Amino acid sequence: MISVTEALEALFALVRPTGEEIVPLLDASGRVLARPVAARRDQPPFPAAAMDGYALRDAELRPGATFRVIGESAAGHGYAGKVGPGEAARIFTGAPVPGGADHVVIQEDVARDGDTITILDSLGRGPNLRPAGADFRRGDELDIKRLGPSDIALLAAMNHAELPVARQPEVAILATGDELVPPGRDPGPDQIVASNSYGLFALCAALGARPRLLPIAEDDLDSLRFAFGMAEGADLLVTIGGASVGDHDLVAPAAEGMGLERSFWKVAMRPGKPLMAGRMGTMMMLGLPGNPVSAMVCGHVFLAPVLRAMQGLPAGPAPRRRARLAAPLAANGPREHYLRARTGPDGVTAFDKQDSSLLSVLSEADCLIVQPPDDPARPAGAEIEVIDL
Repeated sequence: MISVTEALEALFALVRPTGEEIVPLLDASGRVLARPVAARRDQPPFPAAAMDGYALRDAELRPGATFRVIGESAAGHGYAGKVGPGEAARIFTGAPVPGGADHVVIQEDVARDGDTITILDSLGRGPNLRPAGADFRRGDELDIKRLGPSDIALLAAMNHAELPVARQPEVAILATGDELVPPGRDPGPDQIVASNSYGLFALCAALGARPRLLPIAEDDLDSLRFAFGMAEGADLLVTIGGASVGDHDLVAPAAEGMGLERSFWKVAMRPGKPLMAGRMGTMMMLGLPGNPVSAMVCGHVFLAPVLRAMQGLPAGPAPRRRARLAAPLAANGPREHYLRARTGPDGVTAFDKQDSSLLSVLSEADCLIVQPPDDPARPAGAEIEVIDL
């Protein structure tokens, strides 16, 4: 049995990046930028007005000074001439500041009479203009990251209509077990509705992968081999259940019969001890436990970091943050414990029920408390680490 840290290191050693593809800018949100992308222009490309007002020379600016208005500069229609001594140009927000001017007086600080403006005593501070390149310069780069709406806006301003993004990992998800039926069907007297595969499908999709559900495999070698064949072409095969050592746990022998090179089996954690990983030809395989909460917790702890690494993001564990306990926490045993918890005004509180079959508790949780092996009891107010869900 290995630690969570050792398991993650072994998983990252199995990861193969998916490579890149070019997509239109509007299709890039949520995707991972495959390589740094440089700005093709300065932003703004010229000194621009930050407020509506009048562009003039800063050296002549003082209350009571008068200026002759010689033209107008608007967004998309700049004033082509130059502003000389005693002159000003009417200007609007975002418009180019005319040559010769280096200050924009806001319109509330002037009195206008025909083509003459007078600076009022209420004159404010600041030039009220944005220097050329104040936001970014040509050649400035956006580094590899998962792209959100703000990044799309930035890349559009950088004048990119297409982007190199990591190809979305294709994930085949296989639930196993004679006891399972898909949602919407009537289970037999000894059956339950499959849930893990649907939760993991949603998790994969949220992480930028392209998941596909395989038909539920029965507890026999032929059914499992057939299902493995249906996963062909995927970057990652995720199996659920059948990874333990019972008479009906046939995932490992079936996979090894089809060429699986197993990396590890069993991790010192709860929930989720029966965990298996390896490579089957060109496809990485991750075998998760069958208990619903165990599978989902392992999805957050192991599957999510693997999918991020496949898309070129730094290989590392699920992000953690420090938090305070709002209620005492009992001592832990020899395995790292991931407790479902909820955040409140006084900190985080672990749910009383931590059975690995209780999806209702996982649904109410907004984080997992990470309790190290053999951790002593912790009082309310103690600092702990959590993984946000």
